[in-house]
Amino acid sequence: MPRGQKSKNRSRAKRQQARREVPEVQPTAEKAGSSVDESVGSSFPDGSAPQGVKTPGSFGAGVSCAGSGIGVRNAAGFADQKSSDGTQAGASVQHTLKDPIMRKASVLIEFLLDKFKMKEAVTKSEMLAVVNKKYKEHFSEILRRTSARLELVFGLELKEIDASTQSYLLVGKLGLSTEGSLSSNWGLPKTGLLMSILGVIFMKGNRATVQEVWQFLNGVGVYAGKKHLIFGEPEAFITDLVQENYLAYRQVPSSDPPSYEFLWGPRAHAETTKMKVLEVLAKVNGTVPSAFPNLYQLALRDQAEGTKKKSSRQGC
Repeated sequence: MPRGQKSKNRSRAKRQQARREVPEVQPTAEKAGSSVDESVGSSFPDGSAPQGVKTPGSFGAGVSCAGSGIGVRNAAGFADQKSSDGTQAGASVQHTLKDPIMRKASVLIEFLLDKFKMKEAVTKSEMLAVVNKKYKEHFSEILRRTSARLELVFGLELKEIDASTQSYLLVGKLGLSTEGSLSSNWGLPKTGLLMSILGVIFMKGNRATVQEVWQFLNGVGVYAGKKHLIFGEPEAFITDLVQENYLAYRQVPSSDPPSYEFLWGPRAHAETTKMKVLEVLAKVNGTVPSAFPNLYQLALRDQAEGTKKKSSRQGC
């Protein structure tokens, strides 16, 4: 047998062995039946979302969380869970591929992020060229979906800087401090996604299952096994969050078969607050934190407890 064929067979055998060793997280029947729809936001645990508000997961492509079933045993192993031959990522993107408007929005997002990395402005004519001029009549909808995802995932706003030339520039929208904050460690785009994940955890009752986190990630164009322009390998990105103590990752107590969940990690508690996360969600939606009454009350309580602990440490 040729040496190359033997090598391929050994690699395939190793992948099969790895899949047998790692328990795969399977969504419940209820979860598997749910999907992320761009017109319907993720449900709030307390029903406090105002009508029409874009919640994390609102701008997906109808991707079921079942399509992202990631087998994970521990934080370090999270980054190693790949599906063979790209089938995992392929299943996740099928709905996006069927929606030409969403597909063009995804292409435009990558183009704009590339411009952002190079700190370059972009014109409307350039954006039209990227999405193809035959979609000109749909451009306003493509741009709306593009802007919504950029704000939600990256904390970036596409701002017009010159009306005469119809020039635009991506700028930070979250208003995060760079001193002693998440953004000083990672930079704005990655901070935006982290804040959104922390928001998902907050809205799910301070803990979110692996399926819920991947459902959100799929909804904003981040797929398991598919390298992202900004975040790189999504599994490695999540693992970094855990290893940097921004997220805590653990087995759900008494779960059989084992299931896993994410919570806020120590650094997230130290560097941000539930109120700040809620402010980000509100800012993305052009509203105020009090528009989410129940979550707002929880954030106020968390803020008061934090102030009390700080005063206690200072001996006041």
